[in-house]
Amino acid sequence: MLDGKRILGITLARGGSKGVSKKNVRILNGSPLICYTISEALKSRYIDEYIVSTDCYEIAEIAEKAGAEVPFLRPKSISGDNATSASAIIHAVESLRDNKGRQYDYVVELMTTNPLKTVQDIDEMIEIAVKNDESCCVAVHHLIEHHPSRIKYI
Repeated sequence: MLDGKRILGITLARGGSKGVSKKNVRILNGSPLICYTISEALKSRYIDEYIVSTDCYEIAEIAEKAGAEVPFLRPKSISGDNATSASAIIHAVESLRDNKGRQYDYVVELMTTNPLKTVQDIDEMIEIAVKNDESCCVAVHHLIEHHPSRIKYI
C-alpha cells in the first residue's frame, strides 16, 4: 500500500505461445522465466497482493511453488492468440472482487518477458503513478544506437 492506495500486482502467463513454445516456464540461467518476475514482485514494498493469471496447470504449479498466488485458472475464451491483456486483467480484477471481496486502487502488470526488472524498478513506477495521481505508468528505455525493429532481431 502506498498513500492509502491498495495495489494489485499481476502477471499474465498463458500456456500457449506462438513465438517461443512454453516461454513462461523455459529455463533461463537455472530458473523458469516466470520466477524472475515473481521473485521481484514479492519483494515490493507497495504491492498488497500479487497473483499470476494463467490458463495452464504447469505455469500455475511453478508460480505457486515460487510464492505467487494463483487464485483461478483463466478461461480459454480470454487466453488465446487474439485475447488482449486488458481482457485478462479485467477478468482477474472482477474475479477477485466478486469471489473474494478484494478491491484495488491500482493494478500493476508485471510481464514475464522482462526478467531483468528489479523490485526497485517496480516500486519506483508505483511511486510515480500514485504520487502523481496518474491513471497509468509505463516503463520505457531510450535507444540510442539501435532501431527498435533491429532490437527484436538481435
